[in-house]
Amino acid sequence: MAVTKIRRISSWTLWAVALVSVVVLGLFYTGGVVDPNAEQKAPVNTDLLLYWCYIIFAITIVTMLILGLFQFISTVRAKPKSALASLGVLILFAGLLGLTYSMGNGTALSGINEDSAQFNTSFWLKISDMWIYSMFILLAVCVLAMISGTVLKVFRR
Repeated sequence: MAVTKIRRISSWTLWAVALVSVVVLGLFYTGGVVDPNAEQKAPVNTDLLLYWCYIIFAITIVTMLILGLFQFISTVRAKPKSALASLGVLILFAGLLGLTYSMGNGTALSGINEDSAQFNTSFWLKISDMWIYSMFILLAVCVLAMISGTVLKVFRR
């Protein structure tokens, strides 16, 4: 019963996020541009798309940290040695974010319109680079995990 409820909640959440994402992308691509005569055309709803991406990523990070903490607390009670492994994953993730933040470039961009100028600061540019680099690294780790899992499964037969 609990698995069915969890599956139903996660399915509805996925559909809701996907629907909002499709609407935001539709507004971004069909909303027009700020100045059609400008050299670099900026879509009207760029800020909406960026805020939606930040919201989704922030919710993901906060959820991961909270659920990781709950898992750590429940595992400490049952198996203290296993709890250190889950704590290690959280520490590695925080280290990844710190490393990718330090890799980010804070140099101001040229040719930015007035609406985007508020985000053309070193902090926001490094934060954007941090998310992008983190997503690339995590994507590579996922692909490597899928490949290694498949290879190990083949050799275990």
